[in-house]
Amino acid sequence: MDAVNALIRDRMASEHAPRIPEVTAHLVEAGGKRLRPMLTLAAARLLGGQGEKAVKLAATVEFIHTATLLHDDVVDESEKRRGRPTANLLWDNKSSVLVGDYLFARSFQLMTECDSLAIMAVLANASAVIAEGEVLQLTAAQNMGTTAETYLQVIRGKTAALFSAATEVGGMVAGGSPAQVDALRAYGDALGIAFQMADDLLDYGGTSAIGKNTGDDFREGKLTLPVILAIAAADTEERAFWERVIERRDQREGDLDQALALMARHGTLEATRAAANDWAARARAALEALPDHPLRGMLSDLAAYVVARLV
Repeated sequence: MDAVNALIRDRMASEHAPRIPEVTAHLVEAGGKRLRPMLTLAAARLLGGQGEKAVKLAATVEFIHTATLLHDDVVDESEKRRGRPTANLLWDNKSSVLVGDYLFARSFQLMTECDSLAIMAVLANASAVIAEGEVLQLTAAQNMGTTAETYLQVIRGKTAALFSAATEVGGMVAGGSPAQVDALRAYGDALGIAFQMADDLLDYGGTSAIGKNTGDDFREGKLTLPVILAIAAADTEERAFWERVIERRDQREGDLDQALALMARHGTLEATRAAANDWAARARAALEALPDHPLRGMLSDLAAYVVARLV
């Protein structure tokens, strides 16, 4: 990871546009977990591979992730990321979008340096799926007809796609067998889904320590699983409440507390917790097809940790 961080700092530089490293450094140096690049390195080492190409792929994955964060904060009009003011708040939306574009371009430059069209195809496809997931989320937002199936499609695109690509290319660069690479892809997919479900649940019961304010998703009118399930179970009066606060975004003092009460009444927070635990279990099960290695145990522990945050 030291090598990955050094490469990230080197490649986020710009000779002609100093705002690029300013904006990028604000986010990159904000104390993020670097979870996705660590997954790439762990997947590669688990199968006996490491070295410069694995480091470049890990940096590629982090650049894609950082680019999407910059764009997401503009779309969501966010003011806080990882406990700090967002780049679009400190600079402006134009800077965030354009620097995000620059990081996407940098990620593709790094991909080409690994001399593998197959690896490039995985990461390029993931980039397209991420964008598709974000657009689907945009069209599903404030749509009371959004189902749990649509929600799963959204998070599989916007979050799990990069998790699965990160583990998949790690296995590929290490020369893993098709079965091993498939197992790593399945692990990353399930881990990403569990991670996002946990994040969405924490929005209704977390603290500022997770880097955002409790209820942000509610205030933004986002239809995450706890709300989708509550709407599906709502009676006429409850549905009128959800239509006002989500569809029309007419939110008043006390509405968040009422939303939490309705979710508790119908057990949707517990149902979301159970779903996240199920996906974490799927992630751990996928690892059984991989060699016995200390890193396999660590990846299994990571899947457990993702949902342990919900306790």
